[in-house]
Amino acid sequence: MSLPFYRALGLMSGTSLDGIDAALIETDGQDHVRPLGGMDLPYDLSFRNSLRPLLGHKKGSADPLVKPIEEELTRRHASLVEAIIRKTGGLPDLIGFHGQTLYHAPTEGLTIQIGDGALLARLTGIPVVNDFRRLDIKAGGQGAPLVPLYHRALAATLPKPALILNIGGVANVTWIGATGELSAFDVGPGNALIDDWMLRHTGQGFDGSGALAAQGTPDHPWIKTFLAHAFFSQKPPKSLDRDVFALAVPHHLTAADGAATLTLMTAQGIAQALRHVPRLPERLFVTGGGRRNDTLMHWIAEVTALPTEPVEKLNWNGDMLEAEAFAWLAVRSVHGLPLSLPETTGVQYPTTGGSLHRAHEEITASV
Repeated sequence: MSLPFYRALGLMSGTSLDGIDAALIETDGQDHVRPLGGMDLPYDLSFRNSLRPLLGHKKGSADPLVKPIEEELTRRHASLVEAIIRKTGGLPDLIGFHGQTLYHAPTEGLTIQIGDGALLARLTGIPVVNDFRRLDIKAGGQGAPLVPLYHRALAATLPKPALILNIGGVANVTWIGATGELSAFDVGPGNALIDDWMLRHTGQGFDGSGALAAQGTPDHPWIKTFLAHAFFSQKPPKSLDRDVFALAVPHHLTAADGAATLTLMTAQGIAQALRHVPRLPERLFVTGGGRRNDTLMHWIAEVTALPTEPVEKLNWNGDMLEAEAFAWLAVRSVHGLPLSLPETTGVQYPTTGGSLHRAHEEITASV
């Protein structure tokens, strides 16, 4: 099916709470993807501290106390949209606006993201798609991960099976088989616990290249207890809230030993996940902020016994991949195409999603 190309802009604010990524692509929401540029906007510490207490909040924007923070979040996204328009030239046809996840509990039928799509459309003058996960949850799915279909579109020419590991606040994997079959699921903590630890103990929002973890000694009995959590033996599809493992934070350790323990916990959680993929690939490609943590990457390679490389080896942009995905998903939403499948989220049937907020003009496709 031939569909028109769109200049679509994806906006992603992940559970690491580090800021917003914006990525512009040309796409038909299917096999054609051409990156056109990207930017990020880090959150200042003050705004990050205003978001952190909202995590775990089940009412979202229905709570009047959350509403002003949601408006500020949306206005920051609008500022980044203006900046990337200045950088790349020309208005996007469409924006995919993920928003900020506050709570994710598919067993309760809940996934809560804040971000006012209607306000963003008014501020930018560009149609906006947001609320990507709700219909999947309603149809019995986990609501996550949603990026695997995009991974498959990008990986068409890769040797199969292929395995893409995304290390954001939560880590997830996409396994792609020889005929395009998929298996995708959250695997455990990603950067979130490490980043929270660093902020608490050093005032820095992340462990850079993993330097602090490299100085410490992991608490192996603590990690063994962590790996006994029922999540790791649960068969996919499955997904996580970023704070499911909050009680696994090793508060009894020094800053360096705690960083080392949390980093090896993340690597071991990933290794546990590989028991659930149909067949191991020859290489593991990593996207997301975690790929910049040299200590984490080294330990992942060690515990999985797989060559572990950043997706830049594939000429993909690991900083912008998730934002690109939500641009691509926004185009699929407009076309009524599936955003999730039974094998990616456990949804009962291929399911579209997203809510479209129109600006002053109708959507016009690029040629």
